[in-house]
Amino acid sequence: MRVYVLAVLLLIQHLLAQNMSGASSGSSYACTNSESKSWAFCDKALSIEKRVADLISRLSLQEKISQLGNGADDISSIDVPAYQWWGEALHGVASSPSVHWDGPVKGATSFPMPISLAASFNKSLWNKIGQVISTEGRAMHNLKQSGLTFWSPVINLVRDPRWGRVQETPGEDPYLIGQYSVYFVRGMQEAKDYDPSNQDDDGNEYFALKTSACCKHYTAYDLDNWHGIERYYFNAEVTKQDLADTYNPPFQSCVQEGRASCLMCSYNKVNGVPTCGDPDLLKGIVRKAWGLRGYIVTDCDSLLVMYDQSRYSRSPAEAIATAMLAGLDLNCGSTIKNHGATAVNQSLISEDDIDRALSNTLTVLMRLGIFDGSPLDQPYGSLGEDDICSDEHQDLAREAAVQGIVLLKNEEDSLPLSPSQIKTLAIIGPNADDKKYTMLGNYAGRPCKYVTPLQGISTYHIDTVVFETGCSSIDCSSDEKIEDAVSAAKKADAVILVMGLDQDLERETFDRNSLKLPGKQELLVSSVANVSSGPVVLVLMSGGPLDISWAKTDSKIQSILWMGYSGQAGGLALAQIIFGDRDPVGRLPVTWYPETITDWPMTNMNMRPDPDSGYPGRTHRFYNGPTVYEFGYGMSYSKSTTTEVTAPTNFKAPDLFQQACYHKRLTTEQIDSIGCLQSDLDACMEASLPMSITVKNGGPTAVTEVVLVYHVPPRAGEGGTQLKELIAFERTEVQSFSSKIIDLTINLCYHTSTVKQDGTRALQLGIHKFVVSSGSGTPAEHSFSVQ
Repeated sequence: MRVYVLAVLLLIQHLLAQNMSGASSGSSYACTNSESKSWAFCDKALSIEKRVADLISRLSLQEKISQLGNGADDISSIDVPAYQWWGEALHGVASSPSVHWDGPVKGATSFPMPISLAASFNKSLWNKIGQVISTEGRAMHNLKQSGLTFWSPVINLVRDPRWGRVQETPGEDPYLIGQYSVYFVRGMQEAKDYDPSNQDDDGNEYFALKTSACCKHYTAYDLDNWHGIERYYFNAEVTKQDLADTYNPPFQSCVQEGRASCLMCSYNKVNGVPTCGDPDLLKGIVRKAWGLRGYIVTDCDSLLVMYDQSRYSRSPAEAIATAMLAGLDLNCGSTIKNHGATAVNQSLISEDDIDRALSNTLTVLMRLGIFDGSPLDQPYGSLGEDDICSDEHQDLAREAAVQGIVLLKNEEDSLPLSPSQIKTLAIIGPNADDKKYTMLGNYAGRPCKYVTPLQGISTYHIDTVVFETGCSSIDCSSDEKIEDAVSAAKKADAVILVMGLDQDLERETFDRNSLKLPGKQELLVSSVANVSSGPVVLVLMSGGPLDISWAKTDSKIQSILWMGYSGQAGGLALAQIIFGDRDPVGRLPVTWYPETITDWPMTNMNMRPDPDSGYPGRTHRFYNGPTVYEFGYGMSYSKSTTTEVTAPTNFKAPDLFQQACYHKRLTTEQIDSIGCLQSDLDACMEASLPMSITVKNGGPTAVTEVVLVYHVPPRAGEGGTQLKELIAFERTEVQSFSSKIIDLTINLCYHTSTVKQDGTRALQLGIHKFVVSSGSGTPAEHSFSVQ
């Protein structure tokens, strides 16, 4: 019953928030009247610290508390309008409390879901998408249709393939996710401190933000609702080792390298303590260790969950005190607004605690220009309707979709198809002419336009295109339409089956129980393939992986493509791949497991295998069982490239104390706390190994390759040591009959160290190995000794 009540309360909160959207709803702007010119917080010549301090000093306690929910109230005493913090921009400006579509802007560019974007392994693409989203967000803000604080990206690691939110994430590898977060967040924020020449040494200067991005959901969160076990009260039991080398590193990258201005804590507990109420996680790691220069916000409505759902706290006031004393700044919800005064009156928190939280939130608003007068008079004031859904942005959406499609099988080079050799083409499947906007995934807005696979494929000149759904719905519970699909396939020269999942089968609050195609989809595919005389192409639309072992080994199914959820232009991108206008170069960002993995409960948070129980571990770094397709797998039409790697073969490791100094610096910045000297730090900073990768193209056409660099440590797989780990990747184009050299610098302490059971890192002595994999050819290997 409590679960139902919570859902209702969250819905009410969402609806109320839509009526409190502040600047995005058309209210006046702060610091625009004549009197405000005399107020220090409106003086752009002053430092942000002084402006924030002045603003806080003008507020009563109740006014301060009214600012600590996602729907911050207006402050009439100083003409500050209401502000709605809750905006979403996971893969485009999305429908959310701060965003509405009843103005001149009726839609925004909708890019592929992050799982598909990650498959591109293209850092510059992620950065460009972040820039486009922030451009459209700023433009909508100027038109009073959006706020400027967006709670994206999702950078939780995919531990279990059944998780309903796999689609929202960049995959299963901590390094890949970390790099995605860095480049996406930098694109969203476009702050000058990303330019090394503008970096400040004293830590006092704050640079302006285009929009504010938020790393979420911290930490060890990847279970929503599995067999009645819900995220709201789930206690993730996590080892120090797994927390340090798997769950937390993406957030560290997002905060330290991406310089995100926000971090969101998750619903779940970690080892018995709610993440939003854990001072070690928030104050200790995020603030002190990683140096977050921004605000920490709850997932919605985590404080309500703490006292009403998980019963961790006995009252709203106690939940507020627990969270705020742990380091929380903002509550998505109304708990602090409604009960914050009670917490102060009961001496559970002080007004100084309120001021500290306000200082962090208002600093971000200052950096966004919320207190700089009308946005039309600010640096991004010229952005408007013409900067939303532009041809350039829509072309980027299509390009992103192309780069994220993965070719899993291509027997006898059946792909690409040639339109001139096909008289009749059969397109079959419940996702082929998707009317539910399945390709948008979740956390989507209104797309500029939408092209289904059927529509995209039909743009090519083929005499006859026959379409059959094969199933009445995506769950394919009946076989009544299979006969019509079989009849169409018999008459066709080629068949394209578009199958998979949708938001009814995987989504937030809904985890899967099986990795198989739903209902009778497998029967439909096999029945069609058995009667087809020409090529059969199986296209899979899904966020999470699928066990399609049967299709992988079926000779009647010549080709398999995974397109993820490809956004508004997915149908065009798919057609370009199928007909050979583009070469598929995407690589899987998650392991595709067999169905037997579902024998193990989702509640087991361990990454490493357990020989005693037979638990096989999770992700390509630790999983020791069979796979359907491995992480990083992906074919291309080109088979003309080879890869070579050169690097030193011997290296002397810094001593353990020097390594401890280096890793201590990465986590606390207090280099003297363990007696470190600068020379100790330098030992690891200088422990760099140059690597040169040569990609040779022996073919007559230019090719694009994704090069993945793995590190294999000594004694890999023994005693909790990882089997391998991704430490670098590059997407590069190589011209015909030429070579491309990729030069990398590998820091041994950072890239090749191993996390021990106590959560500390050290570089193992012995023989290490680099494995360099590209889309075609045998992986290149290089061994080196660390003494």
